[in-house]
Amino acid sequence: MLAHALQGVRVVDLSRILAGPWCTQNLADLGAQVLKVERPVQGDDTRAWGPPFVTAASGEKVAAYFLSCNRGKQSVTADFADSTDRDWLLRQIRDADVLVENYKVGTLAKYGLDYAALAALNPGLIYLSVTGFGQSGPFAHRPGYDYIFQGMGGLMSYTGIEDGEPGAGPLRAGVAVVDLMTGMYATSAVLAALVQRGRTGHGQHLDIALLDVAVAMNANQASNYLVSGDCPVRSGNTHPNLAPYEVFACADGYIILAIGNDHQFAAFCGLMGADWHQQPEFATNAGRLTHLKRLRPLLREELARWQVAALGQALDANGISWGNINDLEQVFEHPQVQHRQMLQTVEHPQLGRLRLVRNPMLPAGQAAPVTPPPVLGPAALPEAAHYTQQET
Repeated sequence: MLAHALQGVRVVDLSRILAGPWCTQNLADLGAQVLKVERPVQGDDTRAWGPPFVTAASGEKVAAYFLSCNRGKQSVTADFADSTDRDWLLRQIRDADVLVENYKVGTLAKYGLDYAALAALNPGLIYLSVTGFGQSGPFAHRPGYDYIFQGMGGLMSYTGIEDGEPGAGPLRAGVAVVDLMTGMYATSAVLAALVQRGRTGHGQHLDIALLDVAVAMNANQASNYLVSGDCPVRSGNTHPNLAPYEVFACADGYIILAIGNDHQFAAFCGLMGADWHQQPEFATNAGRLTHLKRLRPLLREELARWQVAALGQALDANGISWGNINDLEQVFEHPQVQHRQMLQTVEHPQLGRLRLVRNPMLPAGQAAPVTPPPVLGPAALPEAAHYTQQET
């Protein structure tokens, strides 16, 4: 069962904000014991990234943002500059399998918490550094948040309404996608390093940079550029390689129409009572992309006559992919989302009832009991109190 795959693996989490915590939350969901080491008093920055907040019985407020990426962890506070706290932390690291940190390059070396020092203490340690620009290079010492890398990495250059249309200009994604993708790449790297350590007995330093991830996640857009030499441009809700593949207005709302091949387009035309698929300029996907400005008004006029529900039923009957544009209330009310048990509820002893999102790596209905995100922990634990999963 995946929920117990990392049982016995100990993780010291020195990361904060989103990319590092997303990685360590994944590890916790897979059964690892994660000790989240936070700054005294303030803790992880995202504890204050609200509203909205949940208020504990003690009066402590915890932002919903923090709750999204810190379940399954135990919190403890430590001051790296304090010798007693630092010695306690070194004892935890000596027995750990993984350490995750996202401090600026060189910061942890001042406290003897860099990879070279800790590898001498624990040769099997897998030490993951998550930074904006990586451990080397002319920008290595610069800080940066997700938004910066959505711009620098290219995503915002082709995300947004196309020039000449109302509201034209670059847009960021509505969630911190570079942070999240960095957390997922980091999770994969840690798991691979654990497998490799099982063969060699040696740990290693993993260097994951948000800028690298931002470049890599351009995916087909990067490939389009590298093949053609043409930079992709903002095109609103259209797809760079498929047509029609965008948002259309119906009489009572919007749908996403996603035509993946010429056969589907022919079926769609039949449903619409149109012969567009028989016209040479629209017969192939390449032709539809080339002549999209001519095709789009035809589609808009026809689809505007339909009610969303009726159109959806007709598209389903013809095997044509489509989707609603749901707000989050509609998302969690969707019967398939409910069937997949994506919403999980847990009772926190101090924060009360919390609603959390299931990790999709874990099979629906087979996930281990959810351990809630922690309130800010106490000072460094006593010598004998090695960390365990937080009790609910």
